[in-house]
Amino acid sequence: MALYDATRLLTRGTIATLCRPTVEGLDNVPKDGPFIVAPNHLSFFDSVIVQALTPRPVSFFAKAEYFTGKGVKGKLMKSFFESVNSIPVERGEQAASVQALKTLLEILGRNEGVGIYPEGTRSRDGILYRGRTGVGWLALTTGAPVVPVGIIGTEKLQPAGSKGFRPARFTLRFGKPLYFEKTGPDHSLPARRLVTDTIMDAIAELTSQERSPKYNQSPSIE
Repeated sequence: MALYDATRLLTRGTIATLCRPTVEGLDNVPKDGPFIVAPNHLSFFDSVIVQALTPRPVSFFAKAEYFTGKGVKGKLMKSFFESVNSIPVERGEQAASVQALKTLLEILGRNEGVGIYPEGTRSRDGILYRGRTGVGWLALTTGAPVVPVGIIGTEKLQPAGSKGFRPARFTLRFGKPLYFEKTGPDHSLPARRLVTDTIMDAIAELTSQERSPKYNQSPSIE
């Protein structure tokens, strides 16, 4: 935890200095107990930003390749993502994704916070896509409150086709927590869909993004 706190403090200071972000609604993050952060997704840097600026620790998924890189760069990336409590997951493998959700259950069981992007992958055109139901499953299974988060402007930090970082101002809005009945894992798909859609509606109110009824797809399968 000491390494996490130090990394988060350093990252928060760097973001504040370079980007001068506007952060709203921090009081909406529960002060104790488990909670789920559900943001929209515009940039590679979104998880780092949310983890740094949320008042309590939040664990996010991260691509498994971030933990398996070679050389000095690979070791540094692995060390960083481990230090901020990121959870490695194989992209596109259902069994791995199921196991990752079980890992989130364990974290919530310790009264800690987890983050999950309902859209699955980041939006490259700024549109808010239909939410995948993993977040609904997690909310109904645990009964943990869901804090919708609106991220605005982070796509400017790494424009399309760029691999670098460009400082730019952005806004992070934490919405009021959403509470759903705890049903455990035995609930219907329509119930899970309804919860997910409710969360997406709350995110849309925070971001005012154009919406799509379709699921977003990663570039590798477009």
